[in-house]
Amino acid sequence: MSQVMFDLDVLRTFSTGITLGSYARAADKLGRSTSAVSAQLKKLESQAGTVLFRKAGRGLELTDAGETLLAYAHRMLELNEEASAAMRGADLQGWVRLGLQEDFGETLLPAVLGRFARAHPKVRIEACVARSGELRERLELGQLDLALAWDAGDQPLSPYAERVARLPLLWIGPKAPDRIEADWWTQREYRGTGTRQAKSKEPLPLIMLDAPCPLREIVITALDRAGVPWRRAFGSASLAALWAAASAGLGLTVRTPFGLPSHVRIIDRTMLSLPALPQISLVLYRAQAHSEAPVGRLATLLLEAVRQHVQPMAVPMRENPPLETKTKVIRHGNAKLPAPVG
Repeated sequence: MSQVMFDLDVLRTFSTGITLGSYARAADKLGRSTSAVSAQLKKLESQAGTVLFRKAGRGLELTDAGETLLAYAHRMLELNEEASAAMRGADLQGWVRLGLQEDFGETLLPAVLGRFARAHPKVRIEACVARSGELRERLELGQLDLALAWDAGDQPLSPYAERVARLPLLWIGPKAPDRIEADWWTQREYRGTGTRQAKSKEPLPLIMLDAPCPLREIVITALDRAGVPWRRAFGSASLAALWAAASAGLGLTVRTPFGLPSHVRIIDRTMLSLPALPQISLVLYRAQAHSEAPVGRLATLLLEAVRQHVQPMAVPMRENPPLETKTKVIRHGNAKLPAPVG
């Protein structure tokens, strides 16, 4: 039996269509017609020797084999890019000063630094983990080359900043429902709906980062406007300490779904009569418009890693984007993805 050799170009088309949410967009980005993209996907199914898509209502969805191949496609394309970057930048030298918020230290940093170090072993990286205000200040002082941080819209973006994604702010509590302070809501069913009704006389226990923190103002303003009483139950300068307090059931905190530890969970705000919260932007800040080669390469790897990680949880950057014509729908997980015509 001959060994199957997957075509990386075809895998790139397959992966790009899923990432962009549309094979019509993938065709445009890759400079191909939609019929050419359809032909590539048929070729991929032939190489795989199995069905990658199946009918789902009026559209299509990835089969289990399709989901499996997508994961391998990401790995193969990443390794190919790593090898290419290593050949292009084998002699790349220099120093990159990177700033990150605590959310990204364990989630993104190991993988990104590992890829960068393998491709560019002569480049030295200095990483600083701090809060958004301190990171922006260090950029202005010339102490950082790059910084990845949240932006709540309270400060104008610097000239060389790039909004990467928008994510929702969510109410976060302990993994075990019975660990939250029991006196804040009743345990009885409310009008037969099975929901819990918040007690108006009991203030909501809040777990928040110490000031200055833009999320504090967002949360407090939302609660005050909704008429929900609150109290500060726990405060710390450490995000890890906040997760520990939330896991222990000392109260609720607010964060994006990015990098949530396994011992906390997203709370359904409607069950507790909590107000909706706005979105927050994830921004890549650069110290200069034209960075040196090592800085530019690390920025590229960061953007790739972030976009791949946040794509399933991100809010569209544009409100009401135009609909594409002559497309079917592919389902990838809970996402609906237009499929190629043809």
